[in-house]
Amino acid sequence: MSALAISFDDIAAAHDRIRPVAHRTPVLTSAAADELAGAKLFFKCENLQRVGAFKFRGAYNAIAQFDEGQRARGVVAFSSGNHAQGIALAARLLGVKAVIVMPSDAQAIKLDATRGYGAEVILYDRFTEDRDAIGRRLADERGLTLIPPYDHPHIMAGQGTVAKELIEEVGPLDVLITPLGGGGLLSGCATAAKVMNPDCRVYGVEPAAGNDGQQSFRSGKIVRIPTPKTIADGAQTQFLGQYTFPVIQQRVDDILTATDAELVQTMKFLAGRMKILVEPTGCLAAAAALGRQIDFAGKRVGVVLSGGNVDLERFAALVTQAA
Repeated sequence: MSALAISFDDIAAAHDRIRPVAHRTPVLTSAAADELAGAKLFFKCENLQRVGAFKFRGAYNAIAQFDEGQRARGVVAFSSGNHAQGIALAARLLGVKAVIVMPSDAQAIKLDATRGYGAEVILYDRFTEDRDAIGRRLADERGLTLIPPYDHPHIMAGQGTVAKELIEEVGPLDVLITPLGGGGLLSGCATAAKVMNPDCRVYGVEPAAGNDGQQSFRSGKIVRIPTPKTIADGAQTQFLGQYTFPVIQQRVDDILTATDAELVQTMKFLAGRMKILVEPTGCLAAAAALGRQIDFAGKRVGVVLSGGNVDLERFAALVTQAA
């Protein structure tokens, strides 16, 4: 039996579990994007998922497996926004109370949506306070079940359904690229891709200002960094997870990075040429593909657009400043 946290069977079971409630998001193509990349790109649009991000998949998969006692007591999570919304909506659908620890500087669109789904929001300072410690304290004090944003097998399996759907729809891929924060999406997608399409090369992309994943992958041990300053707020993680890192080590081919400037240019391209709104974190994989960071020439490349939750004022300010 594999010592890794998840298998393809876990992803298949998660897919069956979330199928009645999660969107099977569209896959878009673009001749302009193909020309820039020198490859055939298939964009998996998780910006059009429920709550505007892939995070709903893992959140629902996790809470759906609570026992009666856990459902009665409730769930606690910490997140900059997309996992928060995913947990809040999944909890509401399943009749479970949700408490979410969010940074005080989180985007208003994410705070408002999390509260709108009925969750109790507790704010903290992401640069001076430890969200994990706050979440664990609340779990102990209130008897809540803590579901972290990435380092949990049920979360990882749920996120892996993104790649499963993509490959089912478009067929074999030469390359799959996903954003990387703590590794839940990348580890899940790599697990699905390597079983469904063994020759597929899998890459994660994280902010250049916070390349802990790249450092960890190349050094063979988890590297911890200070909270990175980047517009990719969904990838401001400080380290990979104890569950996600071993999967990434075995099933991922490399970790790439993208600068904030590259993310803004990608946001502009996706909005202007493909007519879709994608948040900075959601652009990480696309930025690497469009920037030809590795040789994708003539390849069939899957690109995960992980989320679309960005304040319109912030989006306008970012793309205007870069004009």
